[in-house]
Amino acid sequence: MKAVRIHQFGGPEVLQYEEVPDPKLRKDQVLVRIRACAMNHLDLWVRKGLPGVQLPHILGSDIAGEIAEVGEYVTGLKAQQRVLIAPMHFCGRCSKCVAGLQNQCRDFTVLGNGVDGGNCEFIAVHPANVIAIPDTLDFNQAASVPLVFLTAWHMLVGRAEVRPGHTVLVLGANSGVGTAAIQIGKMFHCRVITTAGNESKSQHARQLGADFVIDHYKQKISDEVRKITNKQGADIVIEHVGAATWDESFRSMKPNGVLVTCGATTGPTVGIDLRFLFSRQLSLLGSYMGTMGELHQVLGHVFAGRLKPVVDRTFPLKEARAAHEYMEKSEMFGKVVLNP
Repeated sequence: MKAVRIHQFGGPEVLQYEEVPDPKLRKDQVLVRIRACAMNHLDLWVRKGLPGVQLPHILGSDIAGEIAEVGEYVTGLKAQQRVLIAPMHFCGRCSKCVAGLQNQCRDFTVLGNGVDGGNCEFIAVHPANVIAIPDTLDFNQAASVPLVFLTAWHMLVGRAEVRPGHTVLVLGANSGVGTAAIQIGKMFHCRVITTAGNESKSQHARQLGADFVIDHYKQKISDEVRKITNKQGADIVIEHVGAATWDESFRSMKPNGVLVTCGATTGPTVGIDLRFLFSRQLSLLGSYMGTMGELHQVLGHVFAGRLKPVVDRTFPLKEARAAHEYMEKSEMFGKVVLNP
């Protein structure tokens, strides 16, 4: 089959479109013909070099396609079904997995990170990770859902315990997590404030339901949040940008507020004024992907049309280098998708 692999870490030039062996289907697996694989910032980080990645390596976490073949021991799935794949790998046997806490499994990793991903034509996976999709979603839309909607759901619902009436600040409206968090916040009847870098992105954010949009290049985020909230601040801050926005995110919380973070796009090292933390009784929470149960919960809302994937642009798989270069410019609003 055709695949895009990296044989060394580096810039977009290390991506190689090449022939690789077809996956060997075990009797307890499902073979999926990949029709779309959405990109994430994780693809850029893995390409540049992350610990534990074995080379050569296939990137890609968010996969949608159709079942090509079903292993002998697999029931409930059949060839030609339209499906997406849960973007995670876990052992399925440990105490965390059997308790439904797959993202706390010691073997947990994201597809395209610790194991090969979907920048290829076929992938063999465990049937528990294969989820049928409705005809209302095309493959590009379906591939744009799993990682970012699961991540945003776990952040808001699983970790921050969002409630109707909360004020939620979402950093980076144009990101996949941003587009998902805005919609989830509005679905819970929250007041949603978000940030964007130009008027086009601001307009898209408003169309998704954001009540207020802050231009993070022209305005000071914490000052604008205080104006919008009559000096109260946000109940919940959804942070994934990292060093570039951390101080402003921290200052935007109301007393007893929650900041939940799932990433560090602009760098992992940040500072915390402990006096501010304890005197205002703030909570800082980490969030990593989510559980299979949470994925099914959020997919129920997507399949019902209450939450909608946002596709920015598609590229043929053989043009993966151009897709990486485009994503690194951060000009997109929503997901960039590769089509094998």
